Amino acid sequence: MTTRGKLGFRQPAIYHAAAISPIPKTYRSALADPNWRTAMEEEYAALLSNNSWDLVPRPSGANVVTGKWIFRQKFNADGSFDRYKARWVLRGFTQRPGVDYDETFSPVVKPATVRTVLSLALSQQWPIHQLDVKNAFLHGTLSETVYCCQPTRFIDTALPDHVCRLNKSLYGLKQAPRAWYSRFATYLLSLGFVEAKSDTSLFIYHRGNEIVYLLLYVDDIVLTASSASSFAALSLPCNKNSP
Repeated sequence: MTTRGKLGFRQPAIYHAAAISPIPKTYRSALADPNWRTAMEEEYAALLSNNSWDLVPRPSGANVVTGKWIFRQKFNADGSFDRYKARWVLRGFTQRPGVDYDETFSPVVKPATVRTVLSLALSQQWPIHQLDVKNAFLHGTLSETVYCCQPTRFIDTALPDHVCRLNKSLYGLKQAPRAWYSRFATYLLSLGFVEAKSDTSLFIYHRGNEIVYLLLYVDDIVLTASSASSFAALSLPCNKNSP
């Protein structure tokens, strides 16, 4: 009998190390643990380096979106511990329609389009890459004016009463997926891609004998081209994985 083991498939081993700090239930317990405190500091530094917001006096009558710290343990593919991850996430349910968000819909590629493109790539023996965008939603540019509170326990001591006027999208915002899609689609069009009329999440690049198909599903991307050299001409801000 043929089994998964005989075919070489192995279930990743999960390692339980006593040294791994448990996921904290509150930000106070996280700050008391050096591992989680470091993760929070790294997240805060990353948000500042990304120019995510400007501190401004709280406008009268403005809706200020609240947020919270979310904690997660990250593991490698083999189940071994990788790192501690802390993320400052906004409470989208505190947003007000027509005030700090409008459209939230973000198109995603249709299953039929995925099957069609993959069938074409396989029949033509084209190379296929799966791409991943790190912290995709943090790269979205907002068209609305959104205010949020400063991250808990990382309040600027010189401006404690100021609020954050967002320049970039943050996780938890209702329009975060749409803002990311709009920015990435605009970037693809600047490279020479065109949107397919049948599916706005399928982007096509055609120059001479070279053709490239890019399928976009939120921050998951499948890229295939008529030749491997076609990939080199594209400067996509992603991590590539070949199947």
